[in-house]
Amino acid sequence: MKVAAVQMVSGPDVQTNLRQAAALIAQAAECGAELVALPEYFCLMGHRDRDKLAAAESTTPVANGPIQAALSGWARQHGIWLIGGTLPLRIEGDAGRVHNSCLVFDPQGRLAARYDKIHLFRFDDGERRYDEAATLQAGTAGPVAFDCIDRAGTHLRVGLSVCYDLRFPELYRALMHPPCDLLVVPAAFTHPTGEAHWELLLRARAVENQCHVLAPAQGGLHENGRRTWGQSMVVGPWGQVLAQQAQGEGVVLATVDLARQRELRQRLPALEHRRL
Repeated sequence: MKVAAVQMVSGPDVQTNLRQAAALIAQAAECGAELVALPEYFCLMGHRDRDKLAAAESTTPVANGPIQAALSGWARQHGIWLIGGTLPLRIEGDAGRVHNSCLVFDPQGRLAARYDKIHLFRFDDGERRYDEAATLQAGTAGPVAFDCIDRAGTHLRVGLSVCYDLRFPELYRALMHPPCDLLVVPAAFTHPTGEAHWELLLRARAVENQCHVLAPAQGGLHENGRRTWGQSMVVGPWGQVLAQQAQGEGVVLATVDLARQRELRQRLPALEHRRL
């Protein structure tokens, strides 16, 4: 299956971000991608953290709001599996915080999976301070994976995670019961943490799980002054970077080679050797 990671430099206007996402998704679909993933906060990088609260949508009854409607429509229009990066979803009874949620839509535009980010980022180096818990509530569900089928009838098991989750390998180990074929990590890594650890961690997650990794990211200088690392990429199960984009908007394409993955797992059956 050909997969695509969309890289964006989102700003504070939701409609502008949606138009940019639509164009990049169309580009990926035209290049043959059957599964497309958007970055974390693709719909909004606000001037203030609390801007998420105003943009938050409801999932009652289902897919209620312009962002979710756009995701569903794009998936249906292009006949693709669409992993909607993240968007803020309201929490019943809590007006001061939202979930940072990754929604998946199937080629018919139906909601296929939801994962609420469970690890919330906090960073303070004396100059820059950031605490997601000020406006986000961590998800409480266990690992979330879904099964998709490409146009040739090939089945692919896909595990979901978001950004800061990448630093917690136990989440990915849990996603390997049963083993996934693809791990997806939509992100908005800060420039200093991304420069130090982004590629290192993505390749480690691929190697230790003998799995493909798809990592769409925010990448550039945003209107709010925040600078994200970018470097969206696809990593193969042997840890090799299959495709990558440094900064700016773009689409990263690669093929999930299940035959190669099976060969590696048979040659070095590390997943079968786990004892913890």
